[in-house]
Amino acid sequence: METANVVWKSDLKQEHGIPQHNRIYVFLRFLAFAATLAAALVMGVNKQTIPMVVGLGNAKPIYGNVTAKFHQTPAFMFFVIANAVAAGYSLVTFILSLGKMVGCFHAPISLLLAIGDLVMVALVSAGGGAAASVARLAKSGDQRAHWDKICDKFDAYCRHGGGALIASFLGVFFLMNLNVLSTLYLYKLANNKRM
Repeated sequence: METANVVWKSDLKQEHGIPQHNRIYVFLRFLAFAATLAAALVMGVNKQTIPMVVGLGNAKPIYGNVTAKFHQTPAFMFFVIANAVAAGYSLVTFILSLGKMVGCFHAPISLLLAIGDLVMVALVSAGGGAAASVARLAKSGDQRAHWDKICDKFDAYCRHGGGALIASFLGVFFLMNLNVLSTLYLYKLANNKRM
């Protein structure tokens, strides 16, 4: 009888001496950087000016320009800051990961990365949640509080904000996957030391 060769995930084909799991790790770091940077930039430059009736003079409407900017809402400011911090963290760890691509990080550095990734997931999730609640209010309004919706007037502003939210939550997804990979690597190291 012939025995079948079993290929373990740790024995995945290496190209140019770089294990596949290291390439996935570095690629996820780049995606987390790109997503959080895009979220911070799109929301940070989000601005729309429209002419509106701002008052009445002699029973005639007085028109003025009204501008919606991200920094007029504290939740959007927190969103931009949280994503900018996560983008900076992701860039630094991406560069470090490129330098260590051929070999794996040692356990203390991997532990710091796992903790850092977890903190960034919490930070970006909090910023995204705060911005999403304000965005929903801008889109739908609140009849009980007598707050009118503004997305019917500032449609481009709301679309750009929605795109920034999508990019931010993609960043959360990539950071969560990085955290899982770092944790699995630490688990593997701990099991290898027991044997």
